[in-house]
Amino acid sequence: MAHNVTSKDIPVNGEKIESKHLALPKLIALGIFVVGAIISGILFTNDTWGPGFAYSWVFAFMFFISLTLGGAFWMILHHVTNSGWGVSVRRLMENLGFVFPFFAIIALPLLVPSVQNDLYEWMDLHREAMVHDAENGGHAASSYGNAKHALHLKPALNVATGEEPDHVSHLLYVKSWYMNLPFWLSRVIGFFVLLGGGIYLLRKISIAQDTDPNHGVERLIKARKLSCIVMPIFAVVATFIALDFMMALDYKWFSTMYGVYFFAGCALNSMAVLILTLTWLRSKGYLQVVTSKEHYHIMGKLMHAFVIFWAYVSFAQFMLIWYANITEETSYFLLRNSDQWWIWSLSLPFLHFALPFVLLLPHYAKKVTKIVVPICIYILVMHVVDLYIAVIPERGPSLTTAAGNPELFVSHHAYLGDIVAFLTVGAFFLFLFLRNIGSANLYPNRDPRILESANLHN
Repeated sequence: MAHNVTSKDIPVNGEKIESKHLALPKLIALGIFVVGAIISGILFTNDTWGPGFAYSWVFAFMFFISLTLGGAFWMILHHVTNSGWGVSVRRLMENLGFVFPFFAIIALPLLVPSVQNDLYEWMDLHREAMVHDAENGGHAASSYGNAKHALHLKPALNVATGEEPDHVSHLLYVKSWYMNLPFWLSRVIGFFVLLGGGIYLLRKISIAQDTDPNHGVERLIKARKLSCIVMPIFAVVATFIALDFMMALDYKWFSTMYGVYFFAGCALNSMAVLILTLTWLRSKGYLQVVTSKEHYHIMGKLMHAFVIFWAYVSFAQFMLIWYANITEETSYFLLRNSDQWWIWSLSLPFLHFALPFVLLLPHYAKKVTKIVVPICIYILVMHVVDLYIAVIPERGPSLTTAAGNPELFVSHHAYLGDIVAFLTVGAFFLFLFLRNIGSANLYPNRDPRILESANLHN
């Protein structure tokens, strides 16, 4: 049952976490990030480790940015739907989402040409085409038009010189309206500027309400209108981040459901992070008045719903590709069902869907922290496995094929780089998340619906 909370129970100036509870975790996270960044810089520039470590960085980048995107989604959704139940935990969503703009820093290594050429074959072909065009009387400028022209001529030039026709270049030529370097860079900048700006403004409006002496609804209406603009921006950004950083690892492969699959992981695992954060804060004595087991129940139900949605989207993607049996589409799953990868791929339907689905079915499992917290941790571990399988299998064939000896795995212990990248980016994520938590009240204490949320019953 929900507890009875009145306006007298809500502190006038809100509730803010004491710095002593954040100082040590922030210091540890910052220290790990600094050390990890130095090691990462060394690995990126190493001839043996550099190419493989680029994939490690993409994996870590995509995992943690999925959590921030999920936080942004829940925040925007709450404003758009005028939700009352989640006011008590909305600030946690805002703090999680506001990590996203800073991930532009983590994306910087992926803008370096040498790193791009190890990761994205289409970028290497794009640059080769521009050089080829310049050597044959074209313009040396790195423009989309020159590269497209060169890619179009390359198959015919190969035939004329007695080489095998380059059908791969022609495939890139067909996709060059989208997969060209200037447009790719513009998209990446747009991701962080447009969505990052929207997240910043929504959080700013929310925090400004904490000190507003007038308990009106003007800011709520303003945030709702802005969210109606930001929501479609979020949908586009979440989709194309998945396409431009993950699906483009093999530009010959494509799936129209890939963006939705990535979004399902964002929403599911960010909710797990929010539940864990809420539990940690309550263990320190915070949010005791405005949150209860009823909030855990709703958050657990949302997490349960997205366990099902993730399974639905993932199975639908696999089933449609299997049924169509088109070479350009089946290559993705053929690779992930080869050698040792098939064990991990086969485990996902059971460990990522069936087990958490059953565990979250009882209503008490969503309300009791001793049950729901381990489930949240487990779901996050499975998200690591899911994205690891989405990214890392591309590393072996891509790097060894370029060396002339195609293999499923690289020869050195590249998994060590995976650990370094994950810890480095994870420490960066944790430092910023904790910083955001400590920079404002833990909940919007002057939101007109705070009592509705505090007295939640479902």
